[in-house]
Amino acid sequence: MVIITAGMIGVGKTTLTAKIAEHLNTKAFFEPVGENPVLPLYYRDPKQYGFLLQIYFLNKRFSMIKQALTDDNNVLDRSIYEDALFTRENNSEGNITDTELNVYLSLLDNMMNDLERLPKKAPDLMVYSETDFDTILYRIKKRGRDYEQIDANPELKDYYYKMWSAYKQWYQDYDASPKMKIDLDKYNLEDERNVAAVLAMIDDRLKEIR
Repeated sequence: MVIITAGMIGVGKTTLTAKIAEHLNTKAFFEPVGENPVLPLYYRDPKQYGFLLQIYFLNKRFSMIKQALTDDNNVLDRSIYEDALFTRENNSEGNITDTELNVYLSLLDNMMNDLERLPKKAPDLMVYSETDFDTILYRIKKRGRDYEQIDANPELKDYYYKMWSAYKQWYQDYDASPKMKIDLDKYNLEDERNVAAVLAMIDDRLKEIR
């Protein structure tokens, strides 16, 4: 089985991905953040680095999904299927031009067509995590990445809220695979009892799919 996790930054995807991978005794692919040389530049000047950041992420996510679908037994922390959500938001914010957006979408389309040539063409399950917006802000602050903090850049709060709202519609529209939603306010993964409950829900959903 190939499982992808999705959701807003700060929601708890990385923790959930690690728990699922450990539970299923498989490999976790994590989003390239710490080693991303473009991300801090983007937060300082999104108009200059918006397109470069999206191409960087697209390249990494394409490589990850190809490997995962080829191995057919992995868990991915975010994936190529939600990549365009960020690119379109950058375009609406004026960080990416219409021409750059069209170039990106054409490249994305070519990549998705390439995935159709693989024996396994899509994930088996997408696990979407959500919390309320205040929890998102708390967890972003708690993990302490300087360039993500709204104290230093108050405009980020509006950006985070737009992405938090956009993700709700993205989940409704997602149709690349079976999906499920986990409330990580209700099931805070700092409590091992909640971890067990979430993993049991995922197991039940996988049984339905199988």
